[in-house]
Amino acid sequence: QVQLVESGGGLVQPGGSLGLSCAASGLSSGTYQMGWFRQAPGKEREVVGFMGWTTGRTTYTNSVKGRFTISKDDAKSTLYLRMSSLKPEDTAVYYCAAKRSFYFTILEPDYWGQGTQVTVSS
Repeated sequence: QVQLVESGGGLVQPGGSLGLSCAASGLSSGTYQMGWFRQAPGKEREVVGFMGWTTGRTTYTNSVKGRFTISKDDAKSTLYLRMSSLKPEDTAVYYCAAKRSFYFTILEPDYWGQGTQVTVSS
């Protein structure tokens, strides 16, 4: 059974930094991508960025390029999202997600984390 357990999040001032973690279990074999989505109040869920777990290749949505970084720890089966230069518009519930696919995509993930709130406010 696949489980994605997120941690981190919270309240941060504009311009500050914050980190999220996503510990995965049950994804020990196969080709898959892991990444982060977010959903702000009244808006649709959007992809923040994702990584090919085997290749380490990453991609980000334009609004976070240069500010957010996705990394991983293979030994801990954990995905990270480091967010810096945070803006109020980054406020959202952030979700970890995983998709089993040979192709470099995370559309329509197979698995989701529970979500964690990130609030950027002074």
